[in-house]
Amino acid sequence: MSDNYQPPKVWTWDKSGGGAFANINRPISGPTHEKTLPVGKHPLQLYSLGTPNGQKVTIMLEELLEKGVTAAEYDAWLIRIGEGDQFSSGFVEVNPNSKIPALRDHSTTPPTRVFESGAILLYLAEKFGHFLPNDPAGRTETLNWLFWLQGSAPFLGGGFGHFYNYAPVKIEYAINRFTMEAKRQLDVLDKQLANHPFVAGDEYTIADMAIWPWYGNVVLGNVYNAAEFLDAGIYTHVQRWAKAILARPAVQRGRIVNRTFGEPHEQLHERHDASDFDTNTEDKRQA
Repeated sequence: MSDNYQPPKVWTWDKSGGGAFANINRPISGPTHEKTLPVGKHPLQLYSLGTPNGQKVTIMLEELLEKGVTAAEYDAWLIRIGEGDQFSSGFVEVNPNSKIPALRDHSTTPPTRVFESGAILLYLAEKFGHFLPNDPAGRTETLNWLFWLQGSAPFLGGGFGHFYNYAPVKIEYAINRFTMEAKRQLDVLDKQLANHPFVAGDEYTIADMAIWPWYGNVVLGNVYNAAEFLDAGIYTHVQRWAKAILARPAVQRGRIVNRTFGEPHEQLHERHDASDFDTNTEDKRQA
């Protein structure tokens, strides 16, 4: 790889050049193999992995259950993206984009598929009537920040996180470019949170559930090992908010569902009942 790289007239896929994710990255869509997705006992069937995008939805579902919304009970099936589970025919049927998380709601006829994490949060908020303000101003502000996250997180994850933490070659220009953007975004959040307890105002909403798994985890040092590099301590309002969200019992449960990394007690590979959190054994983690 050269600093003087000149792009060819027509790009050609180099299968060996994808770094840590070379085995799952490809320039075409669609399934690679036939496999039917499992279906559990609850109407809501989630197919996911405990990455920041996956955590958004399991946190939302656990928050609904914390409120006593029993209809939000769900089965969370593990999709091992490193092994290509997202390219099964069953998963592609639910999400043609082959990205986690994906949800199928069997309480409707026919079942409703919902893909993209922000769309799932909005779907669940509207379905159950929680975590999205009813007044037009509050609803709009919440959606402002939800869509801010959906547009900003790729710069933090696929940009900063990839080049700083995962890329096989450390490229100074790329790291500097995306570090600058990551810090700008943290500054945007910090200024907003200086005047509000939660991202969209006085209420805890789906905006917080969407943003915390990315930016909260970054400033708390839970992803990319980058808190010191980003000088995350200067974002005092983000730090306050991130710690407050982490203290919520539903967040503590939701963040470990479908998780396959970190400390063993912070991994619950699949979740099919609330009691799974109390019997989080090695057998369940290897499911």
